[in-house]
Amino acid sequence: MKTITPDMAYTRAAALCSRSEHAASDISAKLTAWGLPHSQAHAIIDRLVSENFINEQRYAHAFAHDKHAYNGWGAVKIAHQLRTKGIAQHYIDEALASIDPDDYRATLMKLLRDKWRSVSQREPQLARAAMLRFAASRGFEPSLIYTAIDRVINDDQQD
Repeated sequence: MKTITPDMAYTRAAALCSRSEHAASDISAKLTAWGLPHSQAHAIIDRLVSENFINEQRYAHAFAHDKHAYNGWGAVKIAHQLRTKGIAQHYIDEALASIDPDDYRATLMKLLRDKWRSVSQREPQLARAAMLRFAASRGFEPSLIYTAIDRVINDDQQD
């Protein structure tokens, strides 16, 4: 592989960040993969942050929105993934608070209704457990899951 200079790495990283939001840890990993020493990678990250190419707050909001809207993830899973990327907790809390609570509950209900179709023929407790595991794996909070499962089952029984 051709060696990359710090200026070339900066230009490539800035172009990458201008196309979509990236966490500093993601760009740092790319810089390291491109063969830059840690000290140079750190300097490039600092420059990208100071020039607002990398912004943790903006990244956390975009990540939370996209993972909830397009992947159907809950707050627990989103927060965990953001923490693994080194995002500050106050940005995570802020990003999660920006998700519309009604939309959040509607997403959980839709996921559980879809899941109910595939497990409703099982023994009731096994079906309930399968739905619970499914919603928990998507990162939703247990208190919301229990209420939503009860609503889905009650709605189905009334039909």
